[in-house]
Amino acid sequence: MKALIPAAGVGTRLRPITNTQPKALIQVADKPIIGHILEELVKIDVNKVVLIIGYLGHMVVDYARREFPSIDIEFVEQKELKGLGHALWLAREQVAQEELIIIYGDTIIEGDLMRGINREVDGCLGVKRVNDPSRFGVVISEGERIVKLVEKPEKFVSDIALVGVSFFRNAAPLFDALDTLVKADKRTRGEIQATDAFQLMVERGLNLTTFSVDNWFDCGKPETLLMTNHHLLEKLNQHPKGENSVFIPPIYVAPTAEVRDSVLGPNVTVAESARVEGSVLRDCIVNEGAVVQNALLAHSLIGLHARVSFPPQQLILGDYTDIAIP
Repeated sequence: MKALIPAAGVGTRLRPITNTQPKALIQVADKPIIGHILEELVKIDVNKVVLIIGYLGHMVVDYARREFPSIDIEFVEQKELKGLGHALWLAREQVAQEELIIIYGDTIIEGDLMRGINREVDGCLGVKRVNDPSRFGVVISEGERIVKLVEKPEKFVSDIALVGVSFFRNAAPLFDALDTLVKADKRTRGEIQATDAFQLMVERGLNLTTFSVDNWFDCGKPETLLMTNHHLLEKLNQHPKGENSVFIPPIYVAPTAEVRDSVLGPNVTVAESARVEGSVLRDCIVNEGAVVQNALLAHSLIGLHARVSFPPQQLILGDYTDIAIP
């Protein structure tokens, strides 16, 4: 079985963090998003990983080769960002006629990736009931069999959403469908969509079913990224140490990070080579090499090698005064 990870997107909803690093490399708990994905793939019967890169792709290549040297990873570049379906289509020569698992590069699936997958049908798509189906491709099923898929519906048709993991017994029919879309330049919302390829497979009589993914975590927006960070931190149970500092779990401080004279937590990640001094942080991710000094932060993302510093203020405050400093 091979694995395909599309991770070429720009990540506009996570700007300005993604102005200088790809979304797949944003830190979540103890490692970047792509690190969590590759770590789970190591646990299942995958003999090769194909990683679709694009925006700032060299950074993904460097990380994957450095941190996962034992995995056979091939990189395919999406030079024109024409959509997820187009990104998958680019890997047609690498994974043409084999068992294939696809995991989107902004998705973390916790636990056994193969749990619930029926390897006897043509394809099995991971789904979860969501509150806002307009952000996702959604499915309509009769029994276990999918009869219709719609990409980001404007009107409600289903709240059963595709959540970024799918399995195909033989990848060839998927790539046949993708090839049809690419050659016809058939687009939905301006892009060639994977959901449309799945729908074409259904129309061609292929048996696609769903499997429930309860342990799926979205990393596509700041608020969902911080929620995912919170959940994964609870699993780590780390007890860091820092000079004259207080840590409120759950929390993660990388071995090369420095923390002094601060209160951190709950739900704080401090990545490699980052430094936090004289600060109070909760519900924050401080990415690699960043510096936070004399700051009071909550629900915040701090980018690579960014610096946050609030110098001490002098106040001469009269009796019964009420002041708020933004």
